[in-house]
Amino acid sequence: MSIDYSIIGSRIQKVRKTKRLTQEKLAEILDVSVGYVSQIERGFSKPNLEMLSMISSALECDICYLIGGTVREQETYLDDELIRKYSKLSTDQKALAIRLIDAITR
Repeated sequence: MSIDYSIIGSRIQKVRKTKRLTQEKLAEILDVSVGYVSQIERGFSKPNLEMLSMISSALECDICYLIGGTVREQETYLDDELIRKYSKLSTDQKALAIRLIDAITR
């Protein structure tokens, strides 16, 4: 799977503009040059995971959105994880899982 850094850069730019931040201000927050921010937004520079994390913190957005274009709420994530694991259980294990859930929710 190939990573499209131009899409990631576009998302960064979109969030930055939504937050009404200039490239200069974002660069200042990140302690990088304005040129580097510009290169990231245009897909010419490939930020590492640490830099993406710093950008997501600076922009107060989910890093999942920057990388994949989606935001996963914690509750939804857990629901999906439960369904994924439940589907792999045998019939007897599913019955036990339901009894455990019943006991927890009482």
